Amino acid sequence: MIPDLKRLIDQVSRDKGIDRQVLIATLEEAIRSAARKKLGQDLDLEVAYNDEFGEIEAFQFKQVVAQVKNPEQEISLTEGRKLDPDCEVGDSLGVKIDTSTFGRIAAQSAKQVIIQKMKDAEREIIFEDYKDRRGEIVNGIVQRFDKGGITVNLGRAEGILPYREQVPRESYRQGDRIRAYVLEVNKESRGPQILLSRTHPNFLIKLFALEVPEIAEGVVTIMGAAREPGSRAKIAVVSKDPDIDPVGACVGMKGSRVQAVVQELKGEKIDIIEYGVDSAKYVCNALAPAVISKVIIDQGKRSMEVIVPDDQLSLAIGKRGQNVRLGSKLTGWHIDVKSEAKYQKSLKEGYQSLLALPGIGEATADNLYEAGFASAEELAGAQIDELAAIPGISQQKAENFIQAAKDYLTAQQDAGAAADQQEAEAVKPGQERA
Repeated sequence: MIPDLKRLIDQVSRDKGIDRQVLIATLEEAIRSAARKKLGQDLDLEVAYNDEFGEIEAFQFKQVVAQVKNPEQEISLTEGRKLDPDCEVGDSLGVKIDTSTFGRIAAQSAKQVIIQKMKDAEREIIFEDYKDRRGEIVNGIVQRFDKGGITVNLGRAEGILPYREQVPRESYRQGDRIRAYVLEVNKESRGPQILLSRTHPNFLIKLFALEVPEIAEGVVTIMGAAREPGSRAKIAVVSKDPDIDPVGACVGMKGSRVQAVVQELKGEKIDIIEYGVDSAKYVCNALAPAVISKVIIDQGKRSMEVIVPDDQLSLAIGKRGQNVRLGSKLTGWHIDVKSEAKYQKSLKEGYQSLLALPGIGEATADNLYEAGFASAEELAGAQIDELAAIPGISQQKAENFIQAAKDYLTAQQDAGAAADQQEAEAVKPGQERA
């Protein structure tokens, strides 16, 4: 038996953080496995840790018989009474096994069981430790690079930062310190798999929570975040205290707070906007710094048509549509940005399409326009009762106008298809259309 076993159990339990009873159960199973390897699988065996003496005792139970035929499972009455003077034939008697006789192979088997059980116990502890840390920021050191991503040493555990969760153009070397967001913690046979991310919008939110005391205290709340990792991000903030400016709190003195986050994200530009309950105002804030002239809302489709001055169009849309794309992600609204010139042109074209319908003059077109039907396309999708509610339009007229609008749109589509066909026929074999 291992010398000072009791002290060893206490030390391993303390150093590895493994419950003492788990270690004792592991040792008992290891001795049981070694005994069966040495003495056979059919043993009636009992193994228990004796805390008083600090040893694991193994007992093989044998049947007390008058004449021994199977020495492995039976013991004579004479031998039995040497162990227990009161035993009788038919009794089951526990015979203590000398564990030192198990030999090298059995000892190796016991060692393997102990090591495996300790690994399993450590994995369970790590999983229990990290399963509630999903959604937190952790610090680690880049350990190695695999085809699955970067393996990060988190102390007692390892995390994986997959390539899809890495910010484009960020590069690391072995030994670099790294900060990441705990995306998932999965329990697997080889141990808990801790998936990390540096691209998730919540990573940005958590970074601000660490830098801005007002967020940690619950005075300022981040209502949403949208990112194009490594390039640009937007966050919407609101304050419960009217005396505290949520945007100013996140920016910090001379931009110190936001700059700390930008530095962590390797230069990613961050727009901090004020959240608004009014959807139109919220969308306008989200498209800042562009100036908005007008907003047309379609609640059913959850979309907005945003009109901006001609010189603000490129600013509102952003480089390769980035500003409007992030604004749409942040607010949850589909945003269509138009210049004032293009908007006026579309209004004119829509008005002309109404005048092109039979039975509609300028007065009727004006009434339809004021009622929200600005084109033949919108008229075609109208309900009869909606049109009949407009002064000067009866039920019959409403039906006629809707049918006329549908016929007009069909004719327009047919004309467009015919033009495409003519163009296709005009292309000679071997040539490509420009």
